[in-house]
This record gives sequence, structure tokens and C-alpha cells, in this order.
Amino acid sequence: MARKILAITLERLGWDVVTAKDGNGAWEVFESLKGKDAPELAVLDWMMPGLEGIEICRRLRATPGFEFVYVILLTSRGDKEDLADGLAAGANDYIAQPLDPVELEARVRVGERMVNLQRSLAARVTELEAALGEVRALQGLLPICSYCKKVRNEANYWEQVDSYLTSHSSLELTHGICPVCMEKMMNELDAAPV
Repeated sequence: MARKILAITLERLGWDVVTAKDGNGAWEVFESLKGKDAPELAVLDWMMPGLEGIEICRRLRATPGFEFVYVILLTSRGDKEDLADGLAAGANDYIAQPLDPVELEARVRVGERMVNLQRSLAARVTELEAALGEVRALQGLLPICSYCKKVRNEANYWEQVDSYLTSHSSLELTHGICPVCMEKMMNELDAAPV
């Protein structure tokens, strides 16, 4: 009876509802919907035949792809220790039975907001990862003049390589003369009129 009331209330709120008659059936539903169709919110009875709701909570938190399912645990247990146990197992919220449809709606709406926030955050993370990938690819491209060896910076100005490197990194440059340039300079000095 409570399962029917629960399903009707959730369907009225606009959720696609999948029910199970016991804990084993509930876990099978999760297993069969792994991937993109995995439920984002679950209302589980603590005391179900087979797997209890609290055990399903633990499994969800330990299974990749299910760790962010918003779980509301229904229970007739009212002690604070039971509440603490349910939350420690991974439940996000807790409703004491007998089930009050008004309280259920309020708590499901909170869960819905959290699911939407998680979805939005995941989309932002994906966008940021893509942007970071583009930045890394762009960092590998540095226009350099083939004659004077100056580089073009982000403001479209040409500057010396050493100036560019010190302003865009934590490098500290020292100056010296390579053997080829030293020999060229010495030859030029020897060839210069006195």
C-alpha cells in the first residue's frame, strides 16, 4: 500500500517511477539501469525483505556511477542513532513512517533541487575540462619570427623570447654566449679594421 502511495505521489510530481517489491528487486533495478539511465533519486524503505534499504545505500555509495544518487530513506525507526546510522550509510535524507504525502513532496523537491545542482555542476566540470584541454593545446603554439626570433604575445605584440618566457612562467633566465656565436663574434672582431 505504501509503495502505491509513494509511486502515485512521485508520478504526480513529474518523476518517472520504477518500483520494486523488495530490496533485491530494487538493487536489480539499479544494476539494470547502469549508465546514463541510472536513477538520480531513490526513495528506499529501510526494512525491506531481502536487502534492506540501508544496505542498498551502502552499495550505491560504493558503486561507480551510483555514488551521487540522492537517497531518501523511509523508516519507522525514530531514534537519533538510527538517523545517524542511515546518514552514515549514505542516505541524503530520512522520512519517518507513517508516510505523510506533504512531507514526502517537500523532501523530494529538496532532492530534486540537489539532483539539478549536481547535474549542473557536472556539466560545468565537463565544460571546464574541455576548456582546459583547449588551453593546453594553445599553449603549445607560439608564433616566432623566423628572422629576428621574437615571439608574438597574447596582445599581438612582438617581444624577445627571454622577456616572454619570464613573464609567462616561473623561469629565471641567465645570459651567456654559445660556442658557435662566440666563434662568430671572435671572427668578426678579428676581421674588423683596426
